[in-house]
Amino acid sequence: MEQGAVSGSGPVSGLGVRSVSVRYGDQTAVDRVDLDVPRGRVLALLGPSGCGKSSLLRAVAGLEPLASGSITFDGVDLAGVATHRRGFGLLFQDGQLFAHRDVAGNVGYGVPRGQGRAARVAELLGLVGLPGFERREVATLSGGERQRVALARSLAPRPRLLLLDEPLSALDRSLRERLADDLRRVLLATGTTAVLVTHDQDEAFAVADEVAVMVSGSVPQVDTPERLWSAPATRQVAELLGYQAFVPADAPVARLLGGPGLGQLTLAPGALVLDPDGPLHGDVLRCVPRRGRLDVTVAVAEIGAVTVWARLGETVGQTVRLRVETAAVGRIRG
Repeated sequence: MEQGAVSGSGPVSGLGVRSVSVRYGDQTAVDRVDLDVPRGRVLALLGPSGCGKSSLLRAVAGLEPLASGSITFDGVDLAGVATHRRGFGLLFQDGQLFAHRDVAGNVGYGVPRGQGRAARVAELLGLVGLPGFERREVATLSGGERQRVALARSLAPRPRLLLLDEPLSALDRSLRERLADDLRRVLLATGTTAVLVTHDQDEAFAVADEVAVMVSGSVPQVDTPERLWSAPATRQVAELLGYQAFVPADAPVARLLGGPGLGQLTLAPGALVLDPDGPLHGDVLRCVPRRGRLDVTVAVAEIGAVTVWARLGETVGQTVRLRVETAAVGRIRG
């Protein structure tokens, strides 16, 4: 496994996952995964549907038995510790709010009754952007407001680890992007240690300090968002991140893409830009209208088919010249 900021070896303060496997009958859902999440840090588990990320999250929560390996927190093995005794918070896609309770009743559910309960509820509602919502009924809330309430409720008991399973996936894209930024802000403000499961790369990059890419039950790379994007460990990781074309680093065209070296160069959508004076040229294969632009698929010699972002006007069959936007070119060293 390629790793950057997360070591995966030795005891840590926070969550430690060591050689964890989860099986359902003969099927292996999680295969010998190692992860560390130090206190106060946020890790995203990023992968496609069915890769095992939710199974791993459920194993950390104590909801799935381990076939092998161990899970610790602050160096203490959690084997045999029931879910409700782990001190972890859980937040799922649907929020699972109590319809018979108002907002304050939901947020304060896990907080012991006492003098500070109302203050804690008010503090968290302010933090998630819903000040004064205490008496609102759940049925009157929008989807985004429900998830904000669910987040506040999960944070109210001050969990030592918050586990989030696709918490924003049921929302529309524009709202999801806004709430991802808010989620990052809230986790930082509360100093919460968290693991976020998502299939959305933008969401993972917006929320997490480190991203663990999960493919077919294993984790081939754990890294910061910046390094993961610029240096994916394998072609499979690069494809998951959205890279399209792969060029040997010793190919003649490599000097135009970022220079020769080891491994492969890989191009994301937008790596090539229309430029009448550009050093590359290609033929337009397809044009797909988007909001205010075209996604133009261009076949480029020695590179292959890549997506170029253009203003309306290009046509299929047209030959265009291109330059390289090196920030959208990655290098696979494996």
